Amino acid sequence: MRRDPEALLRQVQAAERSARRGPLKIFLGYASGVGKSFRMFDEGRRRHERGEDVVVAALQPGMDPGVEQIARTLDIIPTLMTNSIPVIDVDAVLRRHPQVCLVDGLAYDNPPGSRHAKRYQDVDELLAGGIAIITSLNIEYIEEQQDFVEGVTGRRRRETVPQAFVDRAEEVVVVDAPPDAATPEKAERLSKLRQRALLLTADVVDQQLEGYLRLHGVDSTWGTQERILVCMTPRANAAAMLASGRRNADRFHGELFAIYVNQTNLTPEDRTALDRNVMLARAQQAQIDVLDGKDPIATILAYARSHGITELFVGHNLRHSLRTRLTGTLLDRLIDEAEGIDVRVFPH
Repeated sequence: MRRDPEALLRQVQAAERSARRGPLKIFLGYASGVGKSFRMFDEGRRRHERGEDVVVAALQPGMDPGVEQIARTLDIIPTLMTNSIPVIDVDAVLRRHPQVCLVDGLAYDNPPGSRHAKRYQDVDELLAGGIAIITSLNIEYIEEQQDFVEGVTGRRRRETVPQAFVDRAEEVVVVDAPPDAATPEKAERLSKLRQRALLLTADVVDQQLEGYLRLHGVDSTWGTQERILVCMTPRANAAAMLASGRRNADRFHGELFAIYVNQTNLTPEDRTALDRNVMLARAQQAQIDVLDGKDPIATILAYARSHGITELFVGHNLRHSLRTRLTGTLLDRLIDEAEGIDVRVFPH
């Protein structure tokens, strides 16, 4: 069979990026004091003992003496001082071009006048130069995690790293060594942060798999974790269902579908509402299909099973007539017959 030219182009581009870019490994902590810097420098020490060329490009102030002792056993490329603030000497690291470069404290901002505004941007340039980077980061410094972290800890961080940078890492290791003894309240906060760090790491692993499949030209649709189907009707709250479906599809690297079943008794207002829903579905990048069938429930379920749907989003009118109370609703039948498919109901 003839290969899709766009798929071939994506494969070539992925191969080129993989060939020229250095790998990134992040030791991710969920709180200060869990030991991510120790793990990072200890790995650097072990690699150096195996004969790899390892350098340190950035140290954090106030390091634990034991960690600093390990770091001092490695070659350290002096930082530049800009406005009395240490900044990675990107040119010096590129000239040295070690096999591995250690950067402690990924989330620092650089002072005005620096080569880049953020330290992670310095690291990105080193990666583009083909140098392997091992670095450390706390989850509370990831930009897209700020709302969650604030809800748990009550604080936000000014210096952040975008989630997209973390997602590009070849390896993310959650450092799970417990910090010092904590109160029950602090222990609960740490537990929530730990769970979020583990979920984030699982997302990165999923994206690594997708990248590997793209690199090797393998169709990755089989690996989709969630396929969400939004069933649109004129009076259902399609906007809420589609927005929720998109969030869940993105969260689990899944696919979003949106359908409606043609009906002969639709009014002009109903048609207008359906047209609006189709526009909303396009905005959420859903795959849209219009179905024909005398039995809407059978039609929806046949489509769902043929497309491997894992979740059905449906609207439901909470006002029941006496007849539906006695005989049951279409929703009741849908739930009864949707064996193996989760059904989520959005009242309207």
